[in-house]
Amino acid sequence: MAETVKDPSPAGPLRERQHVPWHTRWRLTRTGARPGWLPTWSVPAAMRAVRATLVMPSLFALTDKVIGDPQMTLFAVFGSFATLVLVSFGGTRRNKAVAHLGLALTGSAVLTIGTLVSNTAWLAALVTIPVTFAIFFAGVASPNAQAGVLGALLVYILPACSPAAVSTIGPRLAGWWLASAAGTVAVLLLSPKPPGNKLRARAAQTATALAAYLDAAVGGTATAEHREAVTTGRHELKTTFASGPIRPTGLATTDQALANVVELLQWAATLTCDALDGHLDLTHAAAPDRELLAAAAGQLAASAALLRGQDPSLDVDRLRNARAASAALQQTLAGDPADVRAAAALAAHAQSIALAAQATLADALITSGKASPELVEAERRRWYGLPDGAPPRRASGLARSAGFLARHASLRSVWFRNSARGSVAIAAAVAVASLSGVQHGFWVALGTLSVLRTTAASTGSTAFRALLGTAVGFVAGALLLLAIGTGPAALWTVLPFAVFIAAYAPGTAPFAVGQAAFTVTIVVIFNLLAPAGWQVGLLRIEDVAIGCAVSLVVGAAFWPRGAAAIVGDDLADAFRQGGRYLTQAVDWALGLRRRPPESAVAAVNAGARLDEALRAYLAEQGTKRLPSEDLWALIMGTTRLRLTAYAVASLPASGNHEYARPDSDPDLTAFRRQTADLASFYDRLAAQVGPPGHAPAPLEVLPAPDGPDYPSGVACRNDTPPHYRPDMLWVGEHLYHLAERGQAITEPAEKVAEARQLPWWR
Repeated sequence: MAETVKDPSPAGPLRERQHVPWHTRWRLTRTGARPGWLPTWSVPAAMRAVRATLVMPSLFALTDKVIGDPQMTLFAVFGSFATLVLVSFGGTRRNKAVAHLGLALTGSAVLTIGTLVSNTAWLAALVTIPVTFAIFFAGVASPNAQAGVLGALLVYILPACSPAAVSTIGPRLAGWWLASAAGTVAVLLLSPKPPGNKLRARAAQTATALAAYLDAAVGGTATAEHREAVTTGRHELKTTFASGPIRPTGLATTDQALANVVELLQWAATLTCDALDGHLDLTHAAAPDRELLAAAAGQLAASAALLRGQDPSLDVDRLRNARAASAALQQTLAGDPADVRAAAALAAHAQSIALAAQATLADALITSGKASPELVEAERRRWYGLPDGAPPRRASGLARSAGFLARHASLRSVWFRNSARGSVAIAAAVAVASLSGVQHGFWVALGTLSVLRTTAASTGSTAFRALLGTAVGFVAGALLLLAIGTGPAALWTVLPFAVFIAAYAPGTAPFAVGQAAFTVTIVVIFNLLAPAGWQVGLLRIEDVAIGCAVSLVVGAAFWPRGAAAIVGDDLADAFRQGGRYLTQAVDWALGLRRRPPESAVAAVNAGARLDEALRAYLAEQGTKRLPSEDLWALIMGTTRLRLTAYAVASLPASGNHEYARPDSDPDLTAFRRQTADLASFYDRLAAQVGPPGHAPAPLEVLPAPDGPDYPSGVACRNDTPPHYRPDMLWVGEHLYHLAERGQAITEPAEKVAEARQLPWWR
């Protein structure tokens, strides 16, 4: 079977979609199946190849034969390759137009910088580090920003490794602008109809299943099929969101809202399955609690409609009133402690489900562009982990983007490390190209860029395939020139076919095939510019080999273990920050803290870094040392911890200081001790999955959440007093379920700890 491979690194110009082992390719060929080296059919790839075939030779002829400026020709040809082959923006035509404009402006800036430093080797290498780091790191902003990284890098590397006078900046910019303009027009006119947003569709499907399950449970008609639909929807939503090497949402407000819809729906699905486990019929539950769940179902159904592009009628007051009525009912409960506990448990779950449904509707309104400015600002506070009382973040879009990027400006961020590693590798390649005196130094840097991956092992295998593909392309190009000669007519005839194949190969054929096709194209182009025969291909092999060597050295020195190590570090950070958030949230909910939890910001940032690290790890080539199932269990554990803290801090009585008691109160002391035990458990878990020590960490065991010392609620101790604190019962329920779920992540944590003890080369 073919192994699907996606490169998560910002440093990979050709993403290999189908990597088939050699023995498998031979077996497929012998049994009559399609050989592994043949490209697969792809409509987007075919459209890309058609656009490149129309634009690149046309610009080549215009700038070389009509205008006659070599610098303009060079940048028009390679600029069109960057715009039409290396870059593939998604979204609507407007999204693509904006993205291409951004690439054109970025390319103009880095082209100018590259030309200015090109004549001094040490200056070019030094300036390359911050310039390429900024390009790499900007890719975290959105899918389209990441898609433009390779094009921007090519536009910088080409002038930086091609020494020229300052006077050439004008012709070079003219060539780049021609390529940008023609490429943008071609993309806007010759693009397949964009598919629907799969993530929105999957979120709408999950919200619909949740609403149906809650409605059926309240009406007494729920079945096992309802529960299965919710479970399946949650799994498919998670798979759709996490299937790519980068988040399918960006920095735009609507994108951030959609990402939060996904997280909230997964949380709501978990809460609903917990609340209705074994209780498919809620007709005997208290009327206010059933009304609260029905109102939450209505909010979820409205969210699904908004995500589908519909315009549902909204009744936001229904949920607000139902939450208040359910909270008021808790003040009147009395009787058997078991009945009180059961009622409090259902109310606690109903409040959390309603909270998730309310936030989901708000984010769905933002995603669909129908939210008021006040709602957008309120939701932004929640996204950033800021309390409701915090001042509104009416910052500009640029300031918000800077704030988003700042959360990844950490050694625990996979984007930060990948960007640092890629920038140093390209700077080293620029220096080597300048000092070695090779004829076309930019091929050295491009060779480095082509094979740089997130691990030393995968970099080595990619380097081998790059050299193999380049050698095959060299042989094919040499045979082609021997067959047709180096006459202009023959070369101009072959050029469109070579461009078409080179543009179609990325993503549809193995990496080596793409390298070979690109090498043939380069042989044809350079022989049109300055006839040199097959020697052009030989020089490319030499330059790519140097670039591969640089990439191997940097890969082994900077990050030999790939993303596996940073996933463990980010897991540890998420557990620690989540434990601090929970501690502050419980104190706030019980009136023992005068300010809302400020640790929510750190917990949110830790979760964002963990998400990016996991994507990078799952998309890496090679055998995974950390089992995906165990990783998902731990990551869902960090999400549950953070969102439980958020739910506790958002309880109706949170921050109500008329309930505040001294720390000596035995009931409050018990809750604080239980919270401290949970936070301590997560701290020990963080130490276990974090940076490895000299010996595997022992398995952490969380005590079972039962027994006389476990405060399930002050009213459940001996008897129910006339007046009691429902917030304590609700906090107790949240802590109980958090501790109960904690049992399931101790074994995965032990496996991750053992895997992290292995040396990177195993």
